[in-house]
Amino acid sequence: MAVKTSLSENISIALQSISGNRLRASLTSLIIAIGIMALVGILTSIEGIKSKANDIFGELGANTFSIQNSGNNLNFGNGGHRKVYPPITFAQADRFKRSFNMPVTTSIDLVLTGTAVVKHGNIKSSPNIYFAGSDENYLLNNGKKLAYGRNFSTSEIEHAEGVVIIGDEIKKKLFKNEDPINQYIFVGKNRFRIIGIVQSKGSSSGFGPGDKFCVIPVTKAKQLDSISSPSFTVTIKGSSAVNLETIKGEAISVFRNARGLDVSRENNFELSSNESIQQELGSQIAGMTYGGLAIAIITLLGASIGLMNIMLVSVTERTREIGVRKAIGATPSVIRKQFLIEAVLICLMGGIAGIILGIAIGNVIAVSVSGSFTVPWLWLLISVCVCTIIGLLSGFYPAQKASRLDPVEALRYE
Repeated sequence: MAVKTSLSENISIALQSISGNRLRASLTSLIIAIGIMALVGILTSIEGIKSKANDIFGELGANTFSIQNSGNNLNFGNGGHRKVYPPITFAQADRFKRSFNMPVTTSIDLVLTGTAVVKHGNIKSSPNIYFAGSDENYLLNNGKKLAYGRNFSTSEIEHAEGVVIIGDEIKKKLFKNEDPINQYIFVGKNRFRIIGIVQSKGSSSGFGPGDKFCVIPVTKAKQLDSISSPSFTVTIKGSSAVNLETIKGEAISVFRNARGLDVSRENNFELSSNESIQQELGSQIAGMTYGGLAIAIITLLGASIGLMNIMLVSVTERTREIGVRKAIGATPSVIRKQFLIEAVLICLMGGIAGIILGIAIGNVIAVSVSGSFTVPWLWLLISVCVCTIIGLLSGFYPAQKASRLDPVEALRYE
């Protein structure tokens, strides 16, 4: 009489077998967990970084672009080499701003350093403050809003006055609950009076200064810059009512005049838009994703081979047990199901552990580089499916071998 077992009974038998070989099952699950952790961890961190980058570029808007002397594209994997053109002088940038008659907002920017230390009294910030000069259009062009205080006045920019607008994190670090307006901070040996605090948007290292920045009038920055020939950046935010390509074309023409280029000479400056940077970032992230998948696949391939080996050993050790089950009526199908379920359970236990570790590690990495916390639900579902498939593929041959054992020979096995 054939013996039939339900799914719950098969799972119970599989768990008993796993419990009887805890060390071996744990080591096999650990290999699976490492592979799934690599897959989920890498993809979680990438998704977190990508989400944060998309938020930032979305805030800036697709209708913003910059004119600069060198490319601002991402250059992972090519040594960071890029073509550098002659510096853009303040006179050229100012001439462009005054003569560019289109429905746009134009700002002139000069980055002084990304590693400034800001002091107030005896309190210092970390040496990672973005310190730059700009004009009255900096906030609008960079998608920032004042929490309180005010923007630069025309007079302050014209007279290169020592005033500053700071990010929310600097305010919290140096002033805590104190009102910083009209108080003074030092950046190096230079003293500045605070006139405005920008609303917090969170840190965004790698994609911008986040809340760790100080902005002073660009004319003041020009006086402070230690570089003999600083290059200024012109940022243009176009009106959504006007085609961006039309604005770019006109901007190139006007800036060529500002640079004094005749018709026969090529452009010695570059246009860089948020959209192009975002596309480049997307291609780089895609490459990172493929790399992460390759690492995970190699790890899981090794894990599947290990699992198959463990299951073959299990079949050999349990030959007499298989013979007894067949003698009391267990069919080859029942034996095959029991071994397949055991292999799948080992994979799923490792997979669940790997998913938990992967989400934790991936988000730690993402947050550490100022990405956002995320749970890649699609990849979690894929991970569970992958674990099930690995269990089925790795367990099929051992299960088939067990189901084909001759009961008489199996009972004689010592």
